[in-house]
Amino acid sequence: MRTKAILITGAAGEVGLALIDRLIVKQPIKLVTLDIKNLPMDIETKVTHVCGDILDKALLDRLISEYEFVEIYHLAALLSTRAEFSPDAAHSVNVAGTMQMLHMAAQQSEWRHEPVRFIFPSSIAAFGLPDLETKARYARIREWEWNYPRTMYGCNKLYCEMLGNYFSDHYRQLAVQQPVKLDFRAVRFPGLISAFTVPSGGTSDYGPEMLHAAAQKKPYACFVREDVRIPFMAMPDAIKALISLAMAPRKSLTRHEYNVTSFSLSAQEFRDWVIRYFPDAQITFDPDIKRQAIVDSWPADLDDSAARRDWGWQTDYTVERAFGEYLVPNIRERYAKMLR
Repeated sequence: MRTKAILITGAAGEVGLALIDRLIVKQPIKLVTLDIKNLPMDIETKVTHVCGDILDKALLDRLISEYEFVEIYHLAALLSTRAEFSPDAAHSVNVAGTMQMLHMAAQQSEWRHEPVRFIFPSSIAAFGLPDLETKARYARIREWEWNYPRTMYGCNKLYCEMLGNYFSDHYRQLAVQQPVKLDFRAVRFPGLISAFTVPSGGTSDYGPEMLHAAAQKKPYACFVREDVRIPFMAMPDAIKALISLAMAPRKSLTRHEYNVTSFSLSAQEFRDWVIRYFPDAQITFDPDIKRQAIVDSWPADLDDSAARRDWGWQTDYTVERAFGEYLVPNIRERYAKMLR
């Protein structure tokens, strides 16, 4: 008899660690985590962690021989900036890895005679606006608008959304006997900001990098212009969105992918919030033309009305609460401990 479990891939990343922390409290079902890195010891003792590669089919076969996965949070990915330097590796991890996980979830759905919920974090990088005039004209973008990504990471995420739709709606459509299909659900995130992990390769990381540098009394040169505007979200809201979408009744959902957002800030406004709490912060602007162009192609804000309507999405952290209650106190404590 296989053990029922929830699988989290990419569990050692900033979203993965925060998700584990929340699911340990909320879920009575066993948590199995997968990553090429080990988890922090205090977390690893609370889950069943497997150190390995999502591209290792033999490893996945072993996992499905031991566990009946009722829910999969597929977080493993090579992030946007790194993906531009290694597009082949990004395609392997982000697309081939996701394809393998979707196949596994499809198999599990058939064996269980019940859909496996497959939760996929997508990204604002799935959008691509052609110029700043268009960006100004389309202030809040809906899910199906301007899906013309200009990065490998964005292309990967958009394609994987389409693969998820296929496996949910059309997989084995020519078979004599229709299989039980998986239940794919994707969240399109804005730039995410965590107080507990250091930014690690995202193109939107200039915001959290400002905060972490200020808390360490280090100067920081922001790689985008002052006027660049994109939406952001505090990590607790990102985890809330993933879990809320996973828990929503399938019949209430009108699509497979949903925008979510919290607050929109220009780089200058983000700096102003940092200065409010760290008056001595040394933050300058030294735009990197190539990374600047990527951020310019992303929407200034996201329209998340579908998520609000279909599954009651509502952000907990306004910009005031995000900085005042979550980011600044926890980041201060983090670096105070390091200096002791």
